[in-house]
Formats: sequence, C-alpha cells, structure tokens
Amino acid sequence: MKLSIQATMTIASIFGALCLAAGIQGLMSLSGITDPVELSDAKGFAWFWTFLGAVGVVTAVLAWWIARGYTSDQEE
Repeated sequence: MKLSIQATMTIASIFGALCLAAGIQGLMSLSGITDPVELSDAKGFAWFWTFLGAVGVVTAVLAWWIARGYTSDQEE
C-alpha cells in the first residue's frame, strides 16, 4: 500500500496529536493514584503514549520536510 506524502503528513499529525493528548491526560491524572506500584505503571503507560505522540509528530515534520524539498526540486 502506497500513501502520498500529504496523506502521510495528515495521518501522522492526527496520530501524534491523539497520542500526545492521551499521554498528557495520563500524566495529569497521576495525582489521584496512591498505590506506588500502580503509580509507577501509570507513569510508564503515560510516557509510552507521549513517546508515540512524539514519533507521530516527528514523522509528520519529516514528511513535510521531504515534500517541501521535493516540490522545490520540481520547480527548478
């Protein structure tokens, strides 16, 4: 399956935003957890979603950078 560079940017941006939202929501809701084991697990889960969001954002930026370079090469 081939995706266009614009579709890659869009999908990666949406994926990154959703994952970052889940990660930030998870990190913000840690104050209600009293059990240290559960708190550690919740932190790991929240940081995992934050990491996935960062991967999505980096992928979107990289796709945008590639598309920008590709179109400027075509204009010359």
